[in-house]
Amino acid sequence: METKKSKYDTNPLDPDIERKAEESWGESAGGGETQQVGGSTRQVGEQPPSWTPPANPGEHARQNVYSEAPTRRYDNPPLEAPYPSVFIPPTYAPPAQYQQHHPRDTVYQSPADYQHPSRLVAGISLPEKWALMLAYAPYVGIVVSLLELFLVPRRELKVRFHASQALALHIAFLAIGAIFKGISLVGGGDFGQVLFNLGSTIFLIISMLHVWRGQPHNLPPLAEPAKWFNEHIEPRNQG
Repeated sequence: METKKSKYDTNPLDPDIERKAEESWGESAGGGETQQVGGSTRQVGEQPPSWTPPANPGEHARQNVYSEAPTRRYDNPPLEAPYPSVFIPPTYAPPAQYQQHHPRDTVYQSPADYQHPSRLVAGISLPEKWALMLAYAPYVGIVVSLLELFLVPRRELKVRFHASQALALHIAFLAIGAIFKGISLVGGGDFGQVLFNLGSTIFLIISMLHVWRGQPHNLPPLAEPAKWFNEHIEPRNQG
């Protein structure tokens, strides 16, 4: 006797399911045996003999949304070029017409492009090489450097730089010489004072030769006092 089934009974072991499925697929597919679809397999990338490449591959790829997009080159910019970091803020500089420089700001920069050493310096009418050398001369250099700072205008950057540096150097030698003189008076010997006077004179002569030859001659320990002299001694000619 056949067991009564309800509409909710979906037992997959029902022997009628296979028969009903075959009948259903047979009616929808038209019956018959399974047929092979397509031809023999071929290597990827090969094209049939009748296939012709399109004139514009990029245009063909854009028209066919299912095709692979054309390959693009990523060597512009070159790989060696550094990529800008998002953690380093960019620096901005104002245009040249808005950058203002006071003449005093450039006095202590090492002058690289000197003018002709035989030209006459404004304010003292001396050749530039002589004005530089006499500022370091022993004994008389302190007077020459003071005159140059009082007479030479500020546009003569090189001359005023060496005049202020020579003035600071002469004052430093005078102060140290006074200390040695005091020691010699107390101790009764003047060997230290004589040795210092000889060494300072040799150093001043070497400084004269440096500036005469046009070689850079900067003394970092005297930078601050030299800057103070140049800023506080106003020239008579403000040009």
